[in-house]
Amino acid sequence: MNLKTKFQLSFMMFLEFFIWGGWFVTLGTFLGNNLEATAGQSSMAFSTQSWGAIIAPFIIGLIADRYFNAERILGVLHLIGAFLMYQMYQSTDFTAFYPYVLGYMILYMPTLALVNSISFNQMKDPAKEFSNIRVFGTIGWILAGMVISYVFVWDSPESLEAGMLKNTFLMAGIASAILGLFSFTLPKTPPSVDKGEKVTISDVLGLDALKLLKDKNFLVFFISSVLICIPLAFYYQNANPFLAEIGLANPTGKMAIGQISEALFILALPFFFTKFGFKKTILVGMLAWTVRYLLFAYGNAGELSFMLIIGIALHGICYDFFFVSGQIYTDTKAGEKYKSAAQGLITLATYGVGMLIGFWIAGQITDSLTIEDGTHVWESIWIYPAVFAAVVFVLFALIFKNEKVEYKS
Repeated sequence: MNLKTKFQLSFMMFLEFFIWGGWFVTLGTFLGNNLEATAGQSSMAFSTQSWGAIIAPFIIGLIADRYFNAERILGVLHLIGAFLMYQMYQSTDFTAFYPYVLGYMILYMPTLALVNSISFNQMKDPAKEFSNIRVFGTIGWILAGMVISYVFVWDSPESLEAGMLKNTFLMAGIASAILGLFSFTLPKTPPSVDKGEKVTISDVLGLDALKLLKDKNFLVFFISSVLICIPLAFYYQNANPFLAEIGLANPTGKMAIGQISEALFILALPFFFTKFGFKKTILVGMLAWTVRYLLFAYGNAGELSFMLIIGIALHGICYDFFFVSGQIYTDTKAGEKYKSAAQGLITLATYGVGMLIGFWIAGQITDSLTIEDGTHVWESIWIYPAVFAAVVFVLFALIFKNEKVEYKS
């Protein structure tokens, strides 16, 4: 791969995740402060990610892979996304806001697969080359949080009071427009499926991999993956509003520590996975969720603020040790024949169904623990996902039978 192509792919990844990190992290805080949305309405907004994940395979499998170059579809989706971002920036109530965020996520989620396809198409050895490109996406997400907190200071108490957090949508919209235009300069990535080749709904959704559920161990892992998305939804939906409400300075910038942690622990995963095996690795990931939420429940923005920082920093273990390990396990169990179908099924089950359930539960619990003045009983709110993750941990530890799984990069 030549230097020009490396730059193009790296810049594409940077913008792709700068856009997502530039508004999604602070979405809950924006909804509560700017639109006076309830927790139930916030869960509806966050659930658009799940609807996007459910619909994305149809856009990719039935349209992108058959009729159009991936880079052209990426460009069109991001240009439309820029328009929708601007509409969200201008929205003054939740009723007007919701259709735009729903439309945006239905268009954005397919782009996650498109940027990967464009990258893989230019690589001779993706296993070795992809991580060097994908890391720029993590950098983009981190930089977006830093810009919000330390450059524009949109998440300070004064800025929140003035409604400045809406500017995150304008920033993300500008970045989306840039990526939309830039996409048309990317290396050509033609359709990967012949127009005449029959593609079924089963192929698109990875339903052929359902037969893997006959394996008891895989069934336990599959159910655990769906259930652990419930605690995950609490983090996505409530972490930024929680940190902002209790007065932690620069909450969005500090949440970027989670992405730094994710990048670091992905480097530690091969060693841990090889030395201790799949079951212990994934159990550590589950346990980290419980520890994180207990730290959130009993920490504060004052002398115990270090507990909140540790809770954020645990994101690397929470995500990498469970979800990345799970992808490796799924790949091993599926074999060559069902590899793609199995990964598609797990993604649909977790980011689609699991997160959809999780956001709804998080919204219901948060609403029930909202005080009349609009503040929340955060200690009680965080105990729920802590206990839930602990229950999943115990069930997995007791039911899942240990088996040898080879680490694959």
